[in-house]
Amino acid sequence: MPGIAAALEIAIASDHAGYALKAILADDLRAAGHAVTDLGAADSTTSVDYPDFGRVCAEHVASGRASLGVVVCGSGIGIAIAANRVPGARCAQVHDNLSARLARSHNDANMIALGARLVGPDTARDALQAFLATTFEGGRHAARVIKLG
Repeated sequence: MPGIAAALEIAIASDHAGYALKAILADDLRAAGHAVTDLGAADSTTSVDYPDFGRVCAEHVASGRASLGVVVCGSGIGIAIAANRVPGARCAQVHDNLSARLARSHNDANMIALGARLVGPDTARDALQAFLATTFEGGRHAARVIKLG
């Protein structure tokens, strides 16, 4: 993942539907020198509940045990909803490079959610790279982020 200056601690999790994409992204993150905490699912064949994995990843980010988080399920919707129920987590469902950049620059998202059934590996990799390379703009966006809670 070129263009990422500093190594980060990144938490990553998925349900069974997101397992394969999560594994690809975790490998890419490690190859780029990031410390990755893989919070499951443990395998791709056992059906699991996405809220459990969204919550545990969000708890890692909100507590400071990870700088950023990545969660993956079939659509990206349910796991994002679960993550956003944890105070301090700001998880944006992203579909591409632009939505990932805007999530960071305008919303100060500290997590992204991807839908493995909606986004292919190349697009997911591009979105993740954009998310990691983008910083929060602050300014007029800061007051809005404060209103998010």
